[in-house]
Amino acid sequence: MILSVDPERALPVYEQVREQIRRMVAAGTLTPGTRLPTIRQLASDLGLAKGTIERAYELLEGDAVIERHGRNGTYVSEAAQTSRREAAVELQLAAEQLVISARQLGAGEDDAVAALRRAWRAL
Repeated sequence: MILSVDPERALPVYEQVREQIRRMVAAGTLTPGTRLPTIRQLASDLGLAKGTIERAYELLEGDAVIERHGRNGTYVSEAAQTSRREAAVELQLAAEQLVISARQLGAGEDDAVAALRRAWRAL
């Protein structure tokens, strides 16, 4: 599972983790029944405190995106499947945010597309 966090962002780190997992489920990258890393493992992988991942998992469980089964692990919920249409809408919103940010920074379309391609390859 590929996640990245930026402690410099205004969005709290636990929300960054929550949002990325939620989006991967919505896009079908993480399918229902997929086992997620343990809190300890994900915290170690990302260099975060266990409490940060615990908070993200608590919120995801509250959103019915994941199910926690104690020692048996944490899984993507069967009820979490989001339609492709909803994923497409979310992708469009993300693209619009990129355009807004690029324009605010004075970048043109070619610069924004090049930055997107670099990020795509890097992640």
